Amino acid sequence: MRIFEEIESNVRSYIRMFPTVFEKAKGCMVYDEQGREYLDFFAGAGTLNYGHNNPRFSEALIEYIKSDGIIHGLDKATAAKKEFLEKLRDTILVPRNMNYKVQFPGPTGTNAVETALKLARMVKGRSNVISFTNGFHGLTMGSMALTGNSFYRDEAFINRINVSFAPYEGYLNGDFDTIEYLRASLMDKSSGVDLPAAIIVETIQAEGGVNVASSRWLKGLELVCRELDILLIIDDIQVGNGRTGDFFSFEEAGLDPDIILLSKSIGGGLPLSLVLLKPEIDQWKPGEHTGTFRGNNLAFVIATEALRYWDDDRLSDEVFRKSEILQEELERMVEEFPELEMEVRGRGLIYGLDISPKGLATEISKEAFNKGMVIEVAGAEENVLKFLPPLIIEDKLLYRGLDVIEECLYTVLKHKKNLLAGGIG
Repeated sequence: MRIFEEIESNVRSYIRMFPTVFEKAKGCMVYDEQGREYLDFFAGAGTLNYGHNNPRFSEALIEYIKSDGIIHGLDKATAAKKEFLEKLRDTILVPRNMNYKVQFPGPTGTNAVETALKLARMVKGRSNVISFTNGFHGLTMGSMALTGNSFYRDEAFINRINVSFAPYEGYLNGDFDTIEYLRASLMDKSSGVDLPAAIIVETIQAEGGVNVASSRWLKGLELVCRELDILLIIDDIQVGNGRTGDFFSFEEAGLDPDIILLSKSIGGGLPLSLVLLKPEIDQWKPGEHTGTFRGNNLAFVIATEALRYWDDDRLSDEVFRKSEILQEELERMVEEFPELEMEVRGRGLIYGLDISPKGLATEISKEAFNKGMVIEVAGAEENVLKFLPPLIIEDKLLYRGLDVIEECLYTVLKHKKNLLAGGIG
């Protein structure tokens, strides 16, 4: 690990959580230089929904490279882009009666967020945008202004203007209706909240601690947007692409967003991001928003192949089935370890195990890594163990991962009791 200490910036993070040199990966398994295997319940923070080195993707990519296919094309028309657009239209948009134009910004999720902000402000002629408590939308200047976690924000470099924060569902105690609070704030000319161009929301706040918005709350939010002529932006970068069982995470709520943001698994592991926008708000002048890597042809090849998983309902049905396993097993652990005051929340194949004693979630993640499993933590206090396995995970590997976590809970709880009793742990 010496070269990373010597040469790489101090900003690196996941290398500290998972301190080994990874060399190979296949499906749901990752291997380090010593040949030790690790079960992956991290999936590249949602980038590897279809697993590592998916053979269907690798074969398509190898054939494309061998045929001297276009690697870099700016926003020129290429065969790879044409095939992807056709597949996206025919497999995802048309069957769902969705009428959207597709914009390719830069290659990452934050590029999609920045693009949506610029477009919304231009179309509506207003500067304010509303985001939500515990939201995470990226770390470039515009998207960072929308991100709630103070760890990423600092007066030295954050632009705090033109963004207002509203409470997400469940942020306030009891049955407090945060949608009515939002509506009242926007209707009251003395609230100090300017009428926004857009409201941006994650249906599940993944980095924020796996906070799940109900369909009722999301529908109420959409209604506020329609009543007050505000654009609704759904950030589906981490929890889209089938993570909740449906291709889009908002399908269950029946929403009709003005703008949809996709990245991470849309490229099957390669950098790609999309902005889906209603035709009437596609008001760009040619070349008004550009980028050298706005459309990765190698990612187009993989993305087209990935969309073939959605030719039928088999993957979706499997995600819903495995979701029941994950939820049931985690709820069983909550009952088994009452001392840890845990709470389960999630949908599809993204679940969070909220562990009240501070620091224990991180301890469990470290212990799991020692036992050959990669799983990260989330939430403002890093108090949530985040379950994010590839969607194609086999049942035996799903149960294996859950068994590891149960072992880690025993180990950490025993250590905690020893410390409280004055033992050495």
